[in-house]
Amino acid sequence: MSAFPYERYCSEIVSQTGLLRAAFQGADLAAPVPTCPDWTLADLLLHLGRAHRTIEAAVRDRSGEPHTDGPDPADADALDVWLADGARALARSLRDAGPDARVRPFGIDQPASFWARRAAHETVVHRADVAVTTGADYTVDAALAADCLDEWLDILVMMTAMGARPALKEVLGPGRTIHLHATDTPPEAQGEWFIDLTGDGIAWRHAHEKAAVAVCGPVADVLRVLYRRLPADFDTVTVSGDRAVLDLWLEKAQF
Repeated sequence: MSAFPYERYCSEIVSQTGLLRAAFQGADLAAPVPTCPDWTLADLLLHLGRAHRTIEAAVRDRSGEPHTDGPDPADADALDVWLADGARALARSLRDAGPDARVRPFGIDQPASFWARRAAHETVVHRADVAVTTGADYTVDAALAADCLDEWLDILVMMTAMGARPALKEVLGPGRTIHLHATDTPPEAQGEWFIDLTGDGIAWRHAHEKAAVAVCGPVADVLRVLYRRLPADFDTVTVSGDRAVLDLWLEKAQF
């Protein structure tokens, strides 16, 4: 369930893209991205811009074709303009379509509200990739980061139920539970999560419950640990309990 109104996600696509664009100004576009080892910075920017355009085309004219072109990866100015234009076009098409329009980018049939949320959070996470590559600061509104974590868990539940990632089943087992505790979220953001891996699929809820392993820290850092953008032993994050449960989760629970 989305935490924010539809319009908030549309706006975040543009604003988060703007922050991402600012983070790569003057950077070496051929630099490797530490958190995406197979990509250069230019590869990452092209990936995000193409994702925005693929969703935009699906929303605007129900096109199912992935967007594969883009500007010269060595031209920082062209990449900057291209990313800005793509984000604005996506937000505009989402607003025009409304939250209930059914669209199918990447072969996944979901309402536009799902894709607005997905595009906003995809940009939040890839902004972390840009920041670690360029040395830029990375901060995220706590409520937005908490919703990003909610969405990530929702996606993993959906993927497990669909059998889309067989490796996800490997995280399941007796006694396997994870508690996430964000130390800086506002009360309405519900900054605690209990991930239950003891059944036939992944389940989660907002709750303060004892688990096999607990991860505690600022929500943006907990989010980045769960997305494998920070190591679990990062200095602002505390892990207590059965570290093997967390390590298995981090190994298997990914796209």
